[in-house]
Amino acid sequence: MKFELTKSFIEDIQSALEENNIVFIKAQIFELHPADIADIVKHLGLDEGKHLFDYLDEEQAAQTLVELDEDIREKLLELFSPKEIAEQVDQLDSDDAADLLGELSEQRKDEVISKMEDKEHASEVIDLLRYDEDSAGGLMQSEFVQVRSSFTVKRCIIELRKQAEEVEKVYSIYVVDESDVLLGVLSLKRLLFAKPTSLISELYQSNNIKYVKTNSHKEDVADIMKRYDLIAIPVVDYQNKLVGRITIDDVVDVMQEEAEKDYQLASGITDNVEATASVFKNTKSRLPWILIGLLGGVLSSLILQNYEADIQINPVLAFFIPLITATGGNVGVQSSAIVVQGLASKEFMFKGIFKRILKELLVGVLIGLICGILIFLFNFFTNTDIIMGITIGISIFIVVIIAAIFGTLFPLILNKLKIDPALATGPFVTTTNDILGLSVYFMIAFMLYN
Repeated sequence: MKFELTKSFIEDIQSALEENNIVFIKAQIFELHPADIADIVKHLGLDEGKHLFDYLDEEQAAQTLVELDEDIREKLLELFSPKEIAEQVDQLDSDDAADLLGELSEQRKDEVISKMEDKEHASEVIDLLRYDEDSAGGLMQSEFVQVRSSFTVKRCIIELRKQAEEVEKVYSIYVVDESDVLLGVLSLKRLLFAKPTSLISELYQSNNIKYVKTNSHKEDVADIMKRYDLIAIPVVDYQNKLVGRITIDDVVDVMQEEAEKDYQLASGITDNVEATASVFKNTKSRLPWILIGLLGGVLSSLILQNYEADIQINPVLAFFIPLITATGGNVGVQSSAIVVQGLASKEFMFKGIFKRILKELLVGVLIGLICGILIFLFNFFTNTDIIMGITIGISIFIVVIIAAIFGTLFPLILNKLKIDPALATGPFVTTTNDILGLSVYFMIAFMLYN
């Protein structure tokens, strides 16, 4: 059953913290999942959150830290001493420990590592910190179960029991040679039903093994695991030596991060910011695209000024400006969103780009034709000026086609330039289509009325 956080529960926890009511606090949070405790901490003040951590055992506190939003965790860790952070890190898997330490300054990171009691664990974490955080190496954990291909099933089970003490979840066993080069994967089910005297070399799967290199990008890792429905995937170095594994929980986090990033880019936010981020960080992430929109607005106003005389002669032209810009912007965003989705799913790797552009062109023609006819009929029954109806109808038709083509081409160009194509679904496309739409609208009006 899902834990339901209420305002009264938070108030009870706050009162208990103020009164140092240890019995009440432990009774309330003892059986809660770390994610639920993190949700409680999020609704407390920083000092209250730190106080609550004092009542958690080391493992519970460590897992709760991992579940916290990065911005809150960063502020909360400032209240912890290096020794206290080291105690939490000692309880974490190597990948989570590396992620947590990676958020600290170099000086504080070194202080925490020096305070860690488990020196072997500290060494593993230091190794992981050397990898780029966006690579498979930065995502992997060094805890996994591996056996030699020369082992018997009996010895493999003994080795499994020994190594599994350090591994939180065992999904499969990785088979390596004497040099730790990955040979294959052995499922627990196959091991369970095998004879004790059977050799591992006779049991493991060696064909079509799915693995990634330490320098593989985390998005590629997520794509592979999603495509082949993997719970975990081994990670090898440049010599194909097994160095770690990536589990599904880490990949889910990657997918969520990328989805949030793309959504923010599409909304005109350049950096990945949380709702709890500072005013300055929020402003910094939003301002660039707002300024681009502002520039687009200035250019649009210059276009209007250029046709000021035409508007004065025929003021009705101004009434349909929002219609032109909104329709073009909507079609452009739709086209770019479809292309971005196709690029994300690798759909365009095997299908011709020209075919995609032609398809969007035909869609644009059809949508433009329907919208153009509808707006012409609307004007015909509400306005006696037939030329105005023709002007708006033709303008809508052309603007929609231009928006569809531009919305298709722009993300493809960005992708070719190694720039995130999600930018193409943001204010840039809308602003550009506004400028193009107004230009087309007034050029057609000028030609028809003169």
